[in-house]
Amino acid sequence: MTLRSWLAWLAFAPGLAFAQADIGKAWFNAGFYSYHFDRDKGLADGNPGLGIEWPLDENYSLTAGLFRNSDRERSHYVGLYVMPIEFHGVKFGAVVGAFDGYPRSNNGGWFPALIPTAAIEGKNWGLNIAIVPTIRNRLHGAVSFQLKYRFGE
Repeated sequence: MTLRSWLAWLAFAPGLAFAQADIGKAWFNAGFYSYHFDRDKGLADGNPGLGIEWPLDENYSLTAGLFRNSDRERSHYVGLYVMPIEFHGVKFGAVVGAFDGYPRSNNGGWFPALIPTAAIEGKNWGLNIAIVPTIRNRLHGAVSFQLKYRFGE
């Protein structure tokens, strides 16, 4: 199976989960706020979009969405949160997935990503905090904040 086929299946996985599970477990977000390490490059810190995070269990969640990236281009993402460590109510782990839309990375095409992440989750509100690494002239590093909301549980 090609990478494109895998990405397509992963992108539709949250939708398949809707058919069999309670929508009240899903987290929804309106994009990110990214505090970039290179403050002098004129990057867009506000990254509005729409995304979903679908918990599979206490440690794993599927995620997919779209947003306007730091280069002011449209990006899409799919991934799996792996959050095996919890300390004083904060989960730690990483999101493993793929992104597109960054002009200097794979000519705007899809590329794999492994992003260290922490998550604080209440009953209805949550916050994901991610450390996006700088990758030469391809990807701008940042601390990224993603506020999320769950309609019911």
